[in-house]
Amino acid sequence: MGAIFGIVSSKDCLSDVFFGTDYHSHLGTRRGGLAAYDTELGLQRKIHNIQNAPFRTKFENIFDEMKGTSVIGCISDYDPQPLMIRSKLGIFAMCVVGYINNYEELITNFLDTTSGHFSVATGNRINTVELVASLISQKDNFVDGIRYAHEVIDGTASIVILKEGGHVIAARDRYGRLPVQIGKDKNGHCLSFESYAFDKLDFEKVRELGPGEIVEITPTEIIQLSPPHKEMKMCAFLWSYYGYPTTSYEGINVEVMRYRNGEIMAESDEKNFPDLKIDYVSGVPDSGTPHAIGYANRSKTPFARPYIKYTPTWARSFMPNSQVDRNRIAKMKQIPVHDLINGKDLLFVDDSIVRGTQLRETVDFLYEHGAKSVHIRSACPPIMYGCKYLNFSRSTSDMELITRRTIVELEGEEGLNHLEEYADSNTERGKNMRKAICEKMHFSTLEFQSMEGLVKAIGIDECKLCTYCWNGKEK
Repeated sequence: MGAIFGIVSSKDCLSDVFFGTDYHSHLGTRRGGLAAYDTELGLQRKIHNIQNAPFRTKFENIFDEMKGTSVIGCISDYDPQPLMIRSKLGIFAMCVVGYINNYEELITNFLDTTSGHFSVATGNRINTVELVASLISQKDNFVDGIRYAHEVIDGTASIVILKEGGHVIAARDRYGRLPVQIGKDKNGHCLSFESYAFDKLDFEKVRELGPGEIVEITPTEIIQLSPPHKEMKMCAFLWSYYGYPTTSYEGINVEVMRYRNGEIMAESDEKNFPDLKIDYVSGVPDSGTPHAIGYANRSKTPFARPYIKYTPTWARSFMPNSQVDRNRIAKMKQIPVHDLINGKDLLFVDDSIVRGTQLRETVDFLYEHGAKSVHIRSACPPIMYGCKYLNFSRSTSDMELITRRTIVELEGEEGLNHLEEYADSNTERGKNMRKAICEKMHFSTLEFQSMEGLVKAIGIDECKLCTYCWNGKEK
């Protein structure tokens, strides 16, 4: 996914941005970067690969190399950033968070209609930040340029620009799928993806930018350059999976939402599985755990951790490019607590089920250690579409999704015309899909949170949420 953090201050703020950016490490695994402006040194930039070492380790010597009263930081899952750009708009550093579907189309159009060019990396890939900068620089000022970029990009792009001179321009993506939050302390202002990142640095929250809103941030002011759009489609997955538990979006805390979400699933199970007998409720660690706590509290079933993830020396399981390597690392991290598994009926809540590969191995692992039954609950509805706005699932094809594969196995291509029915557990097709997944994955029972339940747990009108990966609704 990726994330941004930045501060514009009357004093050197490199240290605060170092820690604020590090607090976003859960949102990206490939690159970390910082850019700073100092009146003596001008604009500076440093980027490191963080695939095999934490952000803070790679940047531990940064205080000997950079300084500035205006600093922006980025955690990126893809392109190295921030980039330093020189165009007719001046010299600036820039970060972009999001995903662009019409990447090739935009590149071709730029090359065909201008005399410009791009630098390319291995594999002829053009950095997304450079592409967005080229769009912005086609206009006469940053505001018109950002508006133009938002208009022509099919996807999502939140943009942060550190100008020579130290002011920062921040623009939330057109439909507000990702957050941009503003804080203030006695020395200046900050912008952040996660609210707790500036809370820990003693900034007080001022507000969140609206969809497509553009502001200029100085130590003393937040100047609105372009008002927000009325339509918002914020990613619902931020609450169910991506967001760190201590953060809040649109006033809704992530951890509290997950407890509420688990409670709603437990209430549904009371009606649909009245004879279900469970010894322990557990979460598939780590993001499934708060959903499971809510489920356990509502169902009055003990919460337990039948296995623990050993994380001190193992990299995050989604980091390796190879699915085989990711699965192996995930398995190596699982350390069983035999007394909580052997002969027990277990119910696990996972944040979501995408391909199901690792979850199948987890269930087999539990049976190998003596589990009597393993029931699975997904904290979100069945994923029917690969994300086209944030690329969260790494899917290269919708057919990688376990739901789609199962539907085609049951009914052939015709089944793909009935995705809404398959998502609904009350329909015959919905029941058949769940039964088939249980058989292939060795689940005792399976259920997904309903769309209605998820929206209720978040507490925001569905029309303001992006639910594309579940129901294919683009706007």
